[in-house]
Amino acid sequence: MPVISHRGASMPPSPIRKLVPYADAAKKRGTKVYHLNIGQPDIATPQAILDAVKNTNMKVLEYSPSPGFDSYRKKLVEYYKRNNIEVTANQIIVTTGGSEAIMFAIQSCMDPGDEIIIPEPFYANYNGYAVSAGVKVVPIPSSIENGFALPSIDVFAKAITSRTKAIMICNPNNPTGYLYSREELEVLREICLKHDLFLLSDEAYREFCYDGAKHISALTLDGLEEHAILLDTISKRYSACGGRIGAFVTKNQRVLDTAMKFAQARLSPPTFAQILGEAAVDLPLDYFDEVHAEYTSRRDLLVKRLQAMMGVTCPLPGGAFYAMAKLPVADSEKFCQWLLEGFSHNGATVMMAPAAGFYATPGKGMNEVRLAYVLNKDDINAAMDCLEAALKEYKG
Repeated sequence: MPVISHRGASMPPSPIRKLVPYADAAKKRGTKVYHLNIGQPDIATPQAILDAVKNTNMKVLEYSPSPGFDSYRKKLVEYYKRNNIEVTANQIIVTTGGSEAIMFAIQSCMDPGDEIIIPEPFYANYNGYAVSAGVKVVPIPSSIENGFALPSIDVFAKAITSRTKAIMICNPNNPTGYLYSREELEVLREICLKHDLFLLSDEAYREFCYDGAKHISALTLDGLEEHAILLDTISKRYSACGGRIGAFVTKNQRVLDTAMKFAQARLSPPTFAQILGEAAVDLPLDYFDEVHAEYTSRRDLLVKRLQAMMGVTCPLPGGAFYAMAKLPVADSEKFCQWLLEGFSHNGATVMMAPAAGFYATPGKGMNEVRLAYVLNKDDINAAMDCLEAALKEYKG
């Protein structure tokens, strides 16, 4: 029998999606499942951008150029300028989702055997992208006890070796919701300049910063013009996860030229989603006001309910739409599976993402879960009723 590749065998399963069969089985039994496991917002995709696709008059659905349509990249220049990020259209490569932008960055900047430092917990698919490129993830631990703040510069210094090529962050962070401060970003700037490292900055949740805090892009840090690579997507910004359109943005021409070869190899990004993304830049400037207020109220409700539960720890997230919680259980994966297999409350249960899959260090996050506050407040309340009842009943 043919043997699969070592790379394939090493690919980690998604902690976000691996419990889906249990959720499907629960639904078939008639149990309602509140999905707090995945960042799929229930916010309506703006009708204006859906209409832009519906009203497209084309007779042939052609390839787009490999870097994306020039008109869309010019629109993105406008969008980034509104966010204090000065780039040109030629410094942007449109990608098939933020995922492809991340893969382009890793493959363009690193060789098999090279190392990338990532504060953990981190978006689980970073691990998968690194494995597929033969790159080693070196985790830097952060803790729920201090809200997952960036570790000290000394911790980074000890992790750097001759094979270290990059540091990667998600800001605001998935899965923790942590928003990096300017002081923390200046620490990363200092490290990257001192050790000549790339800084890969996943900024998918730029619009979701709370309590008056402002997002600071890696591309605005002085001196990092040759080091910083911005990784972006419209998925969460416009509640358009199925559009699968993102962006790879850098001022480093050699990196751009290298990434373009990968872009040419995959031919082109999706045409319809670029039309949607171009229309999104023209949405009214106050579009995010209502969305932002809604997510703020959802965050406050979720965290309040969690912090009121016996034995639960949950710091207040500063951004994105995720919260990490430490539960009074020994193994959150077993608990999350039990929620779907053996528990219901008023005919319903809740699905969460076990946090161990967001860590690279074995044994970390075993009693933590990630919750996405992407449902309306009535559903969040009902989901928290389920979780509170489950914690009182669980014997594991």
